[in-house]
Amino acid sequence: MAVVGVLSDTHGSLPDRAYMALGGCDYIIHAGDICDRTVLRDLRSIPGVREVFAVLGNNDREGEYGPEVGRFSKPVIEGVRFLVAHYPDDVRIRPAGSSAVPPGEPVPDICVYGHTHVPSLLMGREAAPAKYVLCPGSVKRPRGGSSASVAFVEVEAGRIVDVRIQPLSGARG
Repeated sequence: MAVVGVLSDTHGSLPDRAYMALGGCDYIIHAGDICDRTVLRDLRSIPGVREVFAVLGNNDREGEYGPEVGRFSKPVIEGVRFLVAHYPDDVRIRPAGSSAVPPGEPVPDICVYGHTHVPSLLMGREAAPAKYVLCPGSVKRPRGGSSASVAFVEVEAGRIVDVRIQPLSGARG
């Protein structure tokens, strides 16, 4: 089994409480508004992290983090297909496809977005055609009365075992 840590909207720095919460993750997904290269460096320095996937947010610039960080990321981890974008509308897949998932491409199992700074987890009909649509909230600037938060997705052999949003202790918005 692999544990995927999911975060968004770091806006230039990775708080210690987020760094600590992500300890033990095998992979990290950052859903945009990175705002400083040191954030990705810090995420890659977490012991045990094999790979960090990230997308650009509205406060990031094209090319700022290298060619591997663009508008979308589509990692496949332990056989589970992810679609990552910053904006919620970019991960909504309609019958005719979307800008991220052209017709004929396999539907992602889980769609991840940021931007809203409000944690959200949709599943079943609300997430269709994906199995889950996840926003981890923000680690620094939560909105809507939510706490600063990260999310975790446990995957194994092509299936999603668990998805949860975890508030970061002592971090109220």
